Amino acid sequence: MEQISQPAGQAVGPLSPKISDRQWAASAHLAALVMSLMTSWLAGIAGVVGAGAVYLIKREDSPFATEHAREAINFNLSMFIYACLAVALAVVLVGATVLTLGIGLILTIPAGILLVVAGCGIAIMWLVCSVVAAIKAWNGEPYRYPLTLRLLK
Repeated sequence: MEQISQPAGQAVGPLSPKISDRQWAASAHLAALVMSLMTSWLAGIAGVVGAGAVYLIKREDSPFATEHAREAINFNLSMFIYACLAVALAVVLVGATVLTLGIGLILTIPAGILLVVAGCGIAIMWLVCSVVAAIKAWNGEPYRYPLTLRLLK
């Protein structure tokens, strides 16, 4: 963002991003959201592709859109990693049940229920945060997703 110069004694503030930059930034979040919803939440790598397209197009032209696209990529990659970990944990739980010939159900059923609840919580958080990020981008405000691994800097 550019700084505006003002007479001495007055605050200097950043200019609001141009409308086209705000549109590109919001489209990074919405492209990630739409592509992930179209391909299923567990195949969330499509969200990275949607935001990545905006990142590649605007990385030279618009720092505002680039930052939002980078944040969307990192968030969708993080959600994909969390989903993979949940699937791995589910496989371990099923394996423990089979390995103990069903006796392990005493432990794996409550753990499986917690895993389903956690998965639903992550899915709801992903949906809500993506919508909030798109709104913030449209309004010209920065946004940082929670629980995001910052893999792309």
